[in-house]
Amino acid sequence: MGRILVTGADGFIGSHLVEELVRQGRDVRAFVYYNSFDSWGWLDRVPEEVKNKIDIFAGDVRDATCVKTALEGCEGVIHLAALIGIPYSYHAPDSYIQTNIVGTLNVVQGVRDLGLKKAVITSTSETYGTAQFVPITEDHPMVGQSPYAATKIGADQLALSYFRSFDTPVAVARPFNTYGPRQSSRAVIPTVITQIADGRRKIKLGALHPTRDFSLVYDTANGLIAIYDSDKSIGEVINLGSAFEITIGDTVKMIAEVMNAEIEIETDDQRLRPQKSEVERLFAENSKALRLLDWRYEYGGLEGLRKGLEITADWFSDDKNRAFYKIGHYSI
Repeated sequence: MGRILVTGADGFIGSHLVEELVRQGRDVRAFVYYNSFDSWGWLDRVPEEVKNKIDIFAGDVRDATCVKTALEGCEGVIHLAALIGIPYSYHAPDSYIQTNIVGTLNVVQGVRDLGLKKAVITSTSETYGTAQFVPITEDHPMVGQSPYAATKIGADQLALSYFRSFDTPVAVARPFNTYGPRQSSRAVIPTVITQIADGRRKIKLGALHPTRDFSLVYDTANGLIAIYDSDKSIGEVINLGSAFEITIGDTVKMIAEVMNAEIEIETDDQRLRPQKSEVERLFAENSKALRLLDWRYEYGGLEGLRKGLEITADWFSDDKNRAFYKIGHYSI
């Protein structure tokens, strides 16, 4: 097996993906965001036996020359590098266009120019907007309810246009709501867990009524690898979700049960999205993934979610891990 470039390798999902690829004996080049601190993001925290097997490349996906250099000598790429915070996209939409759309253009153009075997472009369930029917199949209309979602729609379509126009071997993965160790506390599950682990019992949250289809990061990482490995995925859009929906409010209750905590929820207005921008319902149809890929969901359903929350809570309950977070601070 040839070398795989992982962009966004320093982030939440990317770092778990890199770990899993290394454990499978793959040759991995990890594209991390260049900074003067020489930080590799979450890859600084992976076990040494994993870290020592990674070829680190520091750069910026907005730079075409940089991306092409990183792709040289690789068999293919799993592209995760993106700006992902929805609230921040209200404030800095141009940054999202440059990173999410131009960054994706640089990846698929580099794959085309170098004749690489595969490019997996990581999208998001946010491209669907609020469910118009459930479960959400890959044929669901795309609705940009935030600048973030709009840029991911643009990136998806740009990547697929390269498949249609130039036969560039592109596949688009659409993960639903991924959670787990190392996730930013701007997301609801770590927001709740970190506050409880810090001894707080009045938990600040936004809307509780929307439903989500949560995926433990290990399932998402293995799904991305399965899409990369499958010839059947070329030219396809593939959902990665558990095919199980739950309200945010019920998820919070489950977290409290897992952590044996009595909590009181306080609505924090700054955590509420604009009304037309809130995605009210997400519920994945994953039969296409099960049909095309060598992949099965390990943490599905109510009990799978409970087990995943236990794993996540255990990680955040470690003081050394929680020290990286500003507990209770709302970060856009």
